[in-house]
This record gives sequence, structure tokens and C-alpha cells, in this order.
Amino acid sequence: MAPRALGGRAPARGTGPAIDRPAAMPQATAMRTAPRLLLNTPDIELWPGGLLRARSNHDARLLSRARTVLRRKRDGRYLAALLPEGLMPMVERLAREPGIDAALQRLETALPRCGPPAETQLPLDRLDERLQRLGLDHHYAADSGLPRVAEPACLHFAGLDRYRRALWLTRGAARAWHNLRAAAAADGIALDAISGYRSHDYQLGIFERKLARGQRVAEILSVNAAPGYSEHHGGNALDIGTPGEPPAEESFERTAAFAWLQAHAGGFGFHMSYPRGNPHGIVYEPWHWRFGGTPA
Repeated sequence: MAPRALGGRAPARGTGPAIDRPAAMPQATAMRTAPRLLLNTPDIELWPGGLLRARSNHDARLLSRARTVLRRKRDGRYLAALLPEGLMPMVERLAREPGIDAALQRLETALPRCGPPAETQLPLDRLDERLQRLGLDHHYAADSGLPRVAEPACLHFAGLDRYRRALWLTRGAARAWHNLRAAAAADGIALDAISGYRSHDYQLGIFERKLARGQRVAEILSVNAAPGYSEHHGGNALDIGTPGEPPAEESFERTAAFAWLQAHAGGFGFHMSYPRGNPHGIVYEPWHWRFGGTPA
């Protein structure tokens, strides 16, 4: 589906005119989608309104009224906001944006009348290209023993993380995290999320930022799986912390929160992915837990 003709409305400053709201997405459907779901496409994420931080006064005015925001996965740039009067571009030449056709099609079919869409996965493509940008090849999978991990086509809002960012997980993992955290609180243990779902592009960005700081790829691979191989891509993995403890540090194992997780997390379907001596070449990560779907 190509964007509709960009005419007939006054443009927002520096963006372009509004696009008529897709006819297949009635107002009630858009509002029902907004509070809970992140709709995913290979290049663009569709965020519900009210969860993204404004980066300028102009962004703030649009985001305050947006029901859905189109966000580029590669760099987090806001591309367009779905307002009551239509889709307002937030970049020049929105019609030429890679992946915009798929994103607009996803917008039109956002939520069936029967409820949230079935949990499906996006195609695993462009992974070899991302590996090549890091000087890696197909041997990485065999050497690490890590499987390729697809991104879900739909993720569920699981609250906010330690940094007040939206936390996205699969439906089952979101429910299990809520129950796990509540049970811990009942025992006097405070748990917070450091990180949940990450896209393949976000993972590549982690590597690029660390490389820019002078780290070597081999060094980074000891703490971060290569793009396309992180458990975070699947929406079932969480980095867990506790207030007052630095994030993603081995010292977490000496906290009461970690002792509680060791004793109880399996009952909620969570298991520590990278114990000491794991075969994947990844350092011991007492903070990294994955929901496997079957409580112990």
C-alpha cells in the first residue's frame, strides 16, 4: 500500500501535509490498539500514543495528540504520527522511507475485531548483512551455538523499566513478569526490569556504539550476542535488577533479589540463560532471565 496523496492539508513545520487516515482503521480500533501493543514491521515500529518521549517542542505537540507513532528501527527517528485528522509526517519525503508501505499496511490492519493478533514472527532477513558489517559470517552461529532469533510481529506492554521506558514482551512473558514481580514484592523483594525486547537493528547499534568507543568485536561478543542471535529479539528475555544495584553487573548475584530469583523464578517459567561456564562464550549474567513458557 503506497501512502495516499500528500495534498489538501496545511503542512506541519518541516514535515509535510497530513495524509488522510486509512479508511480501514476506524477510530474505535485505533483507540483500542493504543494502550497495549507494539506492532512490528522489518523497518518500522508502530507505537501506541503516550509512551514515547518528545525530542523537541514540535515533537511534543504531535506526540501529545498521537494515537500511533511510526518509529524507524535503525535509529529511533519518529517518522509520522497518527492524529485524529490523519497521518502527519514528521520527516521529509515520508513516501520514500524504506518500509513505509509495510508499516502503513500494518496500520490499516492493526487490530482484528476479535482482539489482539495471533503471535507471529517477522521474516529472518538481512541478518547476514548485519554480521558482515561487524566482520562476522555464517560461522558465528556454529561457533557460538546460538540460534537465530526472529522478532515478534506484535509485542505487549509490560509496564515501564528502571529508566521509565516502555517495556515490551510477548503476551506470555509480560503476564509472567507481572506475576513474578508481584510475588517477589509480597516477599519484600523489589525487582525492576533493565531491558526487554530489542530489535535486530538496535542490537547492531549497541555494537556500533561500542566499536566507536574503541572496543573490539570479540570483546563485545563476550557480553552481547550478535544481531539476530540475542534472546532479547524474541520478546521473552529480561535483564532484571533491583533498586540501588547497578544494572547488568555480576554483583547482582550477591543481592537478596538474585537469591529470590534462584529459588522462585522457575515456578513462573523464567530461567537464567548464561550461567558460569555456559557454552556460548558469553560471560556469566546473573541478571539475564528468559521466559520459556513452562513453569517448573
